[in-house]
Amino acid sequence: MRIHIQQRRSAVAIDRSALSALAARLAVRAFGDGAEPYAELSILLVGDGDMPGCKERVFGIRRQTDVISLAYAAIPGIQPATAELVINAERALQEGAGRPGGAARELALYLAHGLDHLAGHDDDTPAARRSMRRRETQWLDAEGASGWGGILRP
Repeated sequence: MRIHIQQRRSAVAIDRSALSALAARLAVRAFGDGAEPYAELSILLVGDGDMPGCKERVFGIRRQTDVISLAYAAIPGIQPATAELVINAERALQEGAGRPGGAARELALYLAHGLDHLAGHDDDTPAARRSMRRRETQWLDAEGASGWGGILRP
């Protein structure tokens, strides 16, 4: 799976190569080893100012959120299946400030959560939310700080 990272008007300094490597490893955890349902994954990092508009364009609801997952079906003979994650990096910086692992772990959590959605899981009930969070936390714990700690630049 090819991974593309773009950043749009965000004051958060990202190490694109570290984020891309983490995304690839988390995708293996989300989809299974050797299973790549998407030929390409685009990751767009935005800030608080952009995210409500993105959510409104996708879901018709203008509200702040941490990540939006979008999957595009393959068009036989024209284009393979692709996916996109829109991640609020500014929100990760704010929310991560008071949490263990800081902003880097929070951003990694948003990435894991987006991939979990792309793998077909939903968080539309409290039980489903807890299940997703357990799975994502296990992935990040398995990665350890050496796996996600370098995705932000000082």
